[in-house]
Amino acid sequence: MKKALVISGGGSKGAFAGGVAEYLLKEKKNTYDIFLGTSTGSLMVSHLALGKIDALKKIYTEVNQRSIFNVNPFRITNKNGVTIVNIRHSATLLNFIRGSKTFGESKNLRKLISKKITKDIYDAILKEKKDVVVTISNFTANRIEYKSIKENAYEDFCDWIWGSCNYIPFMSLLEKNGHQYGDGGFGCLIPIREAIERGAKEVDAIILETEVNQINRMPTKNPFSLLFTVQEFMMEHVEKHNITIGKMSAKQNNVKLNLYYTPTVLTTNSLVFESNKMTKWWDSGFTYAQKRNQENNSEFRPEF
Repeated sequence: MKKALVISGGGSKGAFAGGVAEYLLKEKKNTYDIFLGTSTGSLMVSHLALGKIDALKKIYTEVNQRSIFNVNPFRITNKNGVTIVNIRHSATLLNFIRGSKTFGESKNLRKLISKKITKDIYDAILKEKKDVVVTISNFTANRIEYKSIKENAYEDFCDWIWGSCNYIPFMSLLEKNGHQYGDGGFGCLIPIREAIERGAKEVDAIILETEVNQINRMPTKNPFSLLFTVQEFMMEHVEKHNITIGKMSAKQNNVKLNLYYTPTVLTTNSLVFESNKMTKWWDSGFTYAQKRNQENNSEFRPEF
């Protein structure tokens, strides 16, 4: 019986998913045949497929803005312990003058992917016959695409991972094979149905949002913050739609579906990467998964 681990998009909140995955793989001793991720989830699935939890934790607890952006569109300040995020207008203006299509550039992330998801890791996954799949949005063809490691050469697969993570227009636009690509979360933030269509009969899905809405956003102050707020609004509703479709698909195909939500709101800007916070989120993800499973699966019981 095939089993799948699915991880949603969520930027820096991926650290929480790492903690949950650590518990599922290390403590619960779960094994999976399919690893499917969107955006930050796509960064994680290669390491998880090989059980490289410690290496993945090191990445997610040491990453910062420079690890991701070669042109950072955000100015981050801390006031009285509160993180304040504004747009760096000068940086975005220079980026446009240089001919960029986006406010920021994430070429450093592409370098990080090649450095951390090596050819050896790629070859090892193929050897173990794990199906590692990433979700990406094809803006040119107006469709969601799922890129399997089994069907792509190493450099191409690294490109797809990078494209899946690029939150347009704040990060780079992937232009490949005559098409333009961006964050898979714009169309499918949590690809539960795709895992089922690939033959999974049990799915553990880590969703980097709370099950019930817990925030009211502050009024926007400029066009940039409004754009970010609108995109976050749309993606939250895309996620809810994905979950509904996933539940229906699970019921129709007699699939055991376990949903793991974040218990609290971790951040309102998932494009801010602060290693101290991400370290805490990783640990809280592990503790939360452990606690909930100890409570007789009261929260993580199958949906159907």
